Amino acid sequence: MQDVKYVKPKSLQEAVRILQESGPTARVLAGGTDIIVMARERRRDTSLFVDIKAIPEMMGISFDPQSGLTLGAARPLYQLYRDEMMRRVYPALVDSASLIGGTAIQGRASLGGNLCNAGPAGDSIPSIIAMEGTANIIGPNGERQVKAEEFCTGPGRNVLQPGEIVVSLHFPAPRPNSSARFLRFIPRNEMDIAVVNCATNLTLEGNTVTHARMAIGAVAATPLFVPAAGAALEGKPLTDETIAAAANASRDAATPIDDMRGSIRQRKHLAYVLAERTIRDAVHRIRGEATEYH
Repeated sequence: MQDVKYVKPKSLQEAVRILQESGPTARVLAGGTDIIVMARERRRDTSLFVDIKAIPEMMGISFDPQSGLTLGAARPLYQLYRDEMMRRVYPALVDSASLIGGTAIQGRASLGGNLCNAGPAGDSIPSIIAMEGTANIIGPNGERQVKAEEFCTGPGRNVLQPGEIVVSLHFPAPRPNSSARFLRFIPRNEMDIAVVNCATNLTLEGNTVTHARMAIGAVAATPLFVPAAGAALEGKPLTDETIAAAANASRDAATPIDDMRGSIRQRKHLAYVLAERTIRDAVHRIRGEATEYH
């Protein structure tokens, strides 16, 4: 373990100042479930942990049926999947929150931390993208917003500049007659890293798709927004053929590698399968047919 100092600021301004003064080896501690491991294994040079969980804006949650959801970037996962509003209105986020790690991890980890970690297989990132999430960022040069699909720039890399912090994630209010679903495939229960994961957000009018967004993970250097999948569905009746077209778009967008968790061929196939299943499950949720969270 490195010799690491610790500080717990009480305001955003204090946190930004500390990060700016402490240089690139100062790390934000949202939950610590990733960065502490990286520091211990010396995979990330770390001189200072800046624990932001005492900052109110980092831990808040607010929902308005018109303006949508603003979720503190450090709010722990268990508080999301235990929230009835979240389960009812943003089920894909609950899908993700309920299976990232085990109970102990979910007591500390957060959607904001998972996004900032920028892992290609991060289990919350496809859901955040599909639900049109935006990262609210503050830093030495003020505030800015970045769409979730533009946030990750490579494995473990993101758009944050020195001294910047993701304060919260914002999601628009879901459209009427819409729902979403996240699924992943893992090789066995003991390996909690997705071979492929996928989220779909769908809106229906009758049997016609009026809005669709899909994102997939673990198939490229970053989680992928797949506009072609939405285009294959929008404005068309929901049929086996249109679902297959969207799933084909997901498979075509995937550019995976071979590794110990799966082959290129398997991952391309899974990109198709999970796209199809998340579409069908989202439809079941729209129609009031129960779909479990795991």
